[in-house]
Amino acid sequence: MSEDYSKFDIEMSRRALVLASKGAGQVSPSPLVGCVVVSKERDVVGEGTYLFENVTHAEVVALEQAGKRAEGGTAYVSLEPHCHQGRTEPCTEALAKAGIVRVVAPIEDPNPLVSGRGFEVLRKKGIRVETGILKKEAEKQNEKFIHWHKTGRPFVHLKIASSLDGRVATRTGDSKWITGEESRKKVHDLRHEYDAILVGSNTALIDNPLLTDRSGKTRRRELVRVVLDNSLRLNVNSQLVLTANEFPTIVFSDCQDEEKLTALKNKGVEVIDVAQGGRNLRAVLGELGERQLQSVFVEGGAEVAGSFCDSGLVDKISFFVAPMVIGGRGAPSAIGGVGAQLISGAIRLRDVETSKWGKDMEVSGYPE
Repeated sequence: MSEDYSKFDIEMSRRALVLASKGAGQVSPSPLVGCVVVSKERDVVGEGTYLFENVTHAEVVALEQAGKRAEGGTAYVSLEPHCHQGRTEPCTEALAKAGIVRVVAPIEDPNPLVSGRGFEVLRKKGIRVETGILKKEAEKQNEKFIHWHKTGRPFVHLKIASSLDGRVATRTGDSKWITGEESRKKVHDLRHEYDAILVGSNTALIDNPLLTDRSGKTRRRELVRVVLDNSLRLNVNSQLVLTANEFPTIVFSDCQDEEKLTALKNKGVEVIDVAQGGRNLRAVLGELGERQLQSVFVEGGAEVAGSFCDSGLVDKISFFVAPMVIGGRGAPSAIGGVGAQLISGAIRLRDVETSKWGKDMEVSGYPE
């Protein structure tokens, strides 16, 4: 962080991030953006949060609140202002017209239509641009958007609920409920932040899940439900199939059974044929990325989790661990797949955070 940043700069930049966070679930495929406009007397005169359906960008919302008080002031924005004509006029133009003389923003927008150009335009207009403040926090806030633009694939967050001994069910298959109510509420809050949720065919068959966002929070588009089902085992009377016309449901498979395909499609399920079916995770993620789905929340089961880990396609991992021991040689473990041959090859996490939800412990981090 630059030594030029004052305590006030940090406070206002953090406020911009807080404003941006209010758009969670309501901006994809765009980024989260918040803006604070401060007058030359250092009074907060405008605040804005970007919401996709409202069209107007955070900077413009804040500038409209500020009016003439914005002249000679500073705009604290959580992401580089855009400089191209999209659904709205460039925010760089709005900032210049309002008489803003200084823009403080932590990071560039990875969108190739913007990426550095917004800052360049502002500087050419004589506006002082300062970057880097709260950079790490800003990158984390928009990690899904950034990853999607850089790779073309959705950001993959693997969630596991397990016992202390790493089991996700008993030897008889009973798994409801390993974690407590507080953990389950937190998981729905996480689902709210994602564009899609993904499970394997075993989880779909055994648990018969609904896989919806029940956080109670407003979201722009429905959570897309994705099932990896190579043999089309999904029951036509399952909750997923019976609600497919209400909540978008995609099945990835290479099965050519026309009777099964027709039965699922008639219920509103979209079946996508890819080579190797759901085993081809890169093809699955590529397809989802092309549909402008920035992020995928992977909830099971063990073999799907193992496949993602083995392929190096996991971007974040969260374990919700309950203080219980299940035991049993036949009880399924949290992560299947091939796994590491040597400890040196194990997945190690960085930026690890821990939280307590009721009696359970959440451990989250990013694979190194």
